[in-house]
Amino acid sequence: MENNPSLELSQHYQLIEQAIQYIEANVQRQPELDEIASAVGLSEYHFQRLFTLWAGISPKRFMQFLTKEHAKELLARSENLLDTTHQVGLSSLGRLHDLFVNTEAVTPGEYKSRGAGLTIHYGLHPTPFGKCLIAATERGICHLGFIQTSDSEGGAIDSLAADWKQAKMVEDYHTTAPLIARIFHNPKPDSAFDQADQPLKLHLRGTNFQIKVWEALLNIPVGSLTTYEHIAAQIGSRSAVRAVGTAVGHNPIAVLVPCHRVIRKSGEFGNYRYGNARKKALLAHEFMQTA
Repeated sequence: MENNPSLELSQHYQLIEQAIQYIEANVQRQPELDEIASAVGLSEYHFQRLFTLWAGISPKRFMQFLTKEHAKELLARSENLLDTTHQVGLSSLGRLHDLFVNTEAVTPGEYKSRGAGLTIHYGLHPTPFGKCLIAATERGICHLGFIQTSDSEGGAIDSLAADWKQAKMVEDYHTTAPLIARIFHNPKPDSAFDQADQPLKLHLRGTNFQIKVWEALLNIPVGSLTTYEHIAAQIGSRSAVRAVGTAVGHNPIAVLVPCHRVIRKSGEFGNYRYGNARKKALLAHEFMQTA
């Protein structure tokens, strides 16, 4: 059988997630490598090799990344960077894998229609962060979400269909696979897909307030963090921190609309729709790209 690197990385993620959860639970006492390896049922050698291959850093360095003090340092550095970016009128200093994104929001009428007249092409794919469901209309990507271990693939598809109740749903791996390749693997362009320097298009469906929040998230550079308070200030609603948190939690397009880059001002990473371990894994990968 032909080797599938994407599938292999996706399968590794379950072990990596267990390791991250164990490290997080015991980070204050800095567990040794053999202890973490034993907790996930691997030899010390095999675990070190797998973790470093997947994360790009050693388990020990990852433990440093998980501390609140380190997060607060990164946050302070990022906030200064974001302030500078906004002062000079730039929308962003970076994007995941140097991709750039165009967004198009549904009109109020389209929002109420729940996708009437649209065809949504969707597919399930392995990624380095576990299996995901991606969906797109002719106007752009409208959904990207990870399959939680507690959920079924069918349940994730049903939830997508409920969000776009009036749309026609078509399972279409050939349409969605090139999108996944660009988001997670950034391959060289080929004749099967648009040139890699073309922007990825997002088709956002939400209230006006939600869309303002999601567009603000797009301004957070790779390798940077921000807070709910900063996002609220950026969209001119300083008192709406709780509402901003709700909008961040309802982001329909994970990774590309980087809600995982928002943490609490205390330095705690906070909740994430697809699990706290996955949030930390996404951030660690990004910080290694920009280190």
